[in-house]
Amino acid sequence: MFQPEFELLSRSQIEELQLERLQKTITYAYENVKAYKTKLDQVKIKPHDIKSLDDIAKLPFTTKEDFRQNYPYGLFALNVKSLARIHASSGTTGKSTIVGYTKRDLDTWSNLVARLAACAGVGSDDIVHIAFGYGLFTGGFGLHYGLEKLGATVIPVSSGNTKRQIQLIMDLKPTVLVCTPSYALHIAETLKKEGVDINNVSLKIGLFGAEPWSEQLRKKIEGAMHIKAYDNYGLSEVMGPGVSAECIYQNGMHIFEDHFYAEIVDPKTLLPVKDGEYGELVLTTLTKEALPIIRYRTRDITKLNKSKCSCGRSMSRMSKPIGRSDDMIIIRGVNVFPTQIEEALFNIEGVMSIYQIILEKEEALDKATLLVEVTENIFFDEMKQQRLMLEKIKHELKTLLGLELDVKLVEPYSLERSEGKAKRVIDKRSLY
Repeated sequence: MFQPEFELLSRSQIEELQLERLQKTITYAYENVKAYKTKLDQVKIKPHDIKSLDDIAKLPFTTKEDFRQNYPYGLFALNVKSLARIHASSGTTGKSTIVGYTKRDLDTWSNLVARLAACAGVGSDDIVHIAFGYGLFTGGFGLHYGLEKLGATVIPVSSGNTKRQIQLIMDLKPTVLVCTPSYALHIAETLKKEGVDINNVSLKIGLFGAEPWSEQLRKKIEGAMHIKAYDNYGLSEVMGPGVSAECIYQNGMHIFEDHFYAEIVDPKTLLPVKDGEYGELVLTTLTKEALPIIRYRTRDITKLNKSKCSCGRSMSRMSKPIGRSDDMIIIRGVNVFPTQIEEALFNIEGVMSIYQIILEKEEALDKATLLVEVTENIFFDEMKQQRLMLEKIKHELKTLLGLELDVKLVEPYSLERSEGKAKRVIDKRSLY
């Protein structure tokens, strides 16, 4: 553990600290962020009304729309000239979400990422190959400074040029790989295509995040790369990487609750769900200076486990997000997340790591076609073999989702590989 004095707090100690920090955060945001003062005044809530953790339910939510309406600096509590750094989200649905950090925020962030890495067994003797993009995206610099804080040696490779990534892995002998899980599997595929014996690769641990991924994909990565693959979670609006992370028991991601207060709500009613049920993760920052955030709707669907972990931590564990409330696909009335399809596919021998869901219009109805890469021996084998594979895939999907999909087998390596976040859903419905 990197900070056992905080990571080993009891449940009651965590909640006592959270209430103290929550009250300070609400007061700080009310006094320094005009947008939050307006929001709280509209619901007739003053900071002194927050007397217990349950009172957080009285507060309004923050959404991506608040960032858009207050672009670029309207949610900041401090003048931008007094900040140490600016980051931003990718802005795939419009303008980027701008986030800022004071020097103290950056120190907090580094400590949290050091915790993240230590949870997975990374230490000062490790050499870390970072294949996240460097720049406004929080992943690259966020992991970089936290791993340096831990004392590890960092190789800031950045993203792209997979063959060069592999050459550096073989030459510089890193023990830890940092990237998206889909890119890790792409690296594994490329190693195999290049004829590299995986037993000669120095990597032992993978720290993977920035996109939802299933347990089946974890097993596939671990089997292909001979490493232990650990999940971690973060988002730019709240901090970046370092909100939660798996420990060596890989039984949910510990939320660092001394810095973040987590809720799970029904994405439709916005009311709390029962303990242990799936819902949308809502996060409140408890120590941020530049950009305090109150009840941010992450859109990520997960559940919490508040029982004590075998590692000794009592901090709540969030399960792998099964998808996003705004990424959910409704196919013939059935709610489907891409990770559920992934779970079904990766149970089938001969299916490769890449798939895509193509959404189109067929007259007035939505049509979904699943493109699945299969190994060469299946794709180029007789039609009977392909029919058997199609039937097997459709059966798995029907069993898991209760839904029949149109499935098309495609050649290995014919679907586009991503060096960042994988694009699993191609929505062409607006073209019709």
